Amino acid sequence: MIQAKQDLLSALRAAVAELAPEPGPSLPSPDALEFESPKQASHGDLAVTAAMQLARGLKKNPRELAQALVEALKRQPAVERWVSALEIAGPGFINLRLKDAAKQAVVAEVRAAGDGFGRQPAHGHKLMVEFVSANPTGPLHVGHARQGALGDSLSHLFETQGFDVTREFYYNDAGVQIATLAASTQARIQGLKPGDAGWPESAYNGDYIADIAADFLAKKTVKADDREFTASGDPDDLDGIRQFAVAYLRHEQDLDLQAFGVQFDSYYLESSLYTSGRVAQTVERLVAAGKTYELDGALWLKSTDYGDDKDRVMRKSDGTFTYFLPDVAYHIAKWERGFEKVINCQGTDHHGTIARVRAGLQAANAGIPPGYPDYVLNTMVRVVRDGAEVKISKRAGSYVTLRDLIDWTSRDAVRFFLISRKADTEFTFDIDLALKQNDENPVFYVQYAHARICSVLAKAGAGELAQADLSRLVAPTELSLMLKLADYPAMLQRAAASLAPHDVAFYLRDVAAAFHSYYAAERFLVDDAELSRARLALLDATRQVLRNALALLGVSAPESMNRAEEPLKESA
Repeated sequence: MIQAKQDLLSALRAAVAELAPEPGPSLPSPDALEFESPKQASHGDLAVTAAMQLARGLKKNPRELAQALVEALKRQPAVERWVSALEIAGPGFINLRLKDAAKQAVVAEVRAAGDGFGRQPAHGHKLMVEFVSANPTGPLHVGHARQGALGDSLSHLFETQGFDVTREFYYNDAGVQIATLAASTQARIQGLKPGDAGWPESAYNGDYIADIAADFLAKKTVKADDREFTASGDPDDLDGIRQFAVAYLRHEQDLDLQAFGVQFDSYYLESSLYTSGRVAQTVERLVAAGKTYELDGALWLKSTDYGDDKDRVMRKSDGTFTYFLPDVAYHIAKWERGFEKVINCQGTDHHGTIARVRAGLQAANAGIPPGYPDYVLNTMVRVVRDGAEVKISKRAGSYVTLRDLIDWTSRDAVRFFLISRKADTEFTFDIDLALKQNDENPVFYVQYAHARICSVLAKAGAGELAQADLSRLVAPTELSLMLKLADYPAMLQRAAASLAPHDVAFYLRDVAAAFHSYYAAERFLVDDAELSRARLALLDATRQVLRNALALLGVSAPESMNRAEEPLKESA
């Protein structure tokens, strides 16, 4: 059906060109035309809104234009080949009903492409996705987990669209929080604990601080992705304590991310922006551009020139920089490293930084386009267990960690659940639901569909499916499932364009539902060998699409599960 849809799209553009041979500013370009999915399946398989788009520019009635467009479409060979009916509805919608052959074609297309089904050719454009980027001051929490699921899924999604993707972790290894980490660890080394007189008021209270202190006193060596440090064991060595604690927690976060199945291509240190002179160079650049001014001893950026609601302080009166200035320097570095597109996955508390970072980038005159970078902001995650909210982890001291979620459920459940809602919507992670082995659990529901198919195919034996007569696939549930499989490439394109990896999770549930309905309605190992072979080919294509889409979310596609071992319907 992919080929059929491409043929029909070319036919649509040719038909529109007949009606509007000279597209003007108020007319859509033929190249911009696309098909939509009807809101109700009973209305057809593909919808065209071109008549309503053309009506204003041509100053004609949209239904009259729709009729003219239908007549132009009927003259196209692709429409004659693939379409069974064209219907006008409402103010000027055109609904297309496809011939069965158009839908059946997707089975061979999926099976021929395999793991590559839905993927676009590489085009060489570089994309960076920056995500997690946690301060090395404690274990990763559930908010970091959500960012990890979002960032990694977005990376996979853009790889399907031909981008050269780099996953980057930005380590905030400078500033007050690192000083607090060192002071907290030193207090533990000195024998203090939370609640004791002399315990720092702003200290981190989790048990992990005691672990770091014990290992420091034992003069242990810790190794993170980019550093190795051996503790001196000296309670007065505050700088050594700081370096050891940062390396220790970076190593711990590496382990958390490995358990989550997330790998980064590069790590970038906030401290390097200062040691390399990039922060100072950025200030000089902004001053030279005439986009700053001095007031009350502070240096201000004229961010209102770029749509911000007020000007922002870049350098405070005490000589220290505000946090958005190194962000500007960091993004100039991203641009200079060749990343034409950048997506930052961050918490909603970063919303206020978007306008000022973009303003700083424009003011710097670095050739960076407006709107750079893109942001995907996520809300925090509420965790519920046994009907009650879980708020703390003994190890972290004040929050539920990523490792807690994985230990309580599974990596697959955490990855799928955290990507199953739009990033900026509130999300409650229900531990009990994630453990259920039934259709209420969405990840189980999808994985069970894959396992069920594998069980049927294993029972049927290897067989030769390439020569299957796909014209035998005419049952309503078969046609519905094939139409859903055919939407996979377009769904990926839409999800990438909208920065919406949750669309993949929605799609997976739709495919699983279509398959389970098919399984309930039809039999596969039947006496009619040709019909059986055709149905097995459709199952094989469905298995492939499920596996491809699950891989984008970092979720496994098991070949067997408890409920998949049910008796198979073998005869008609």
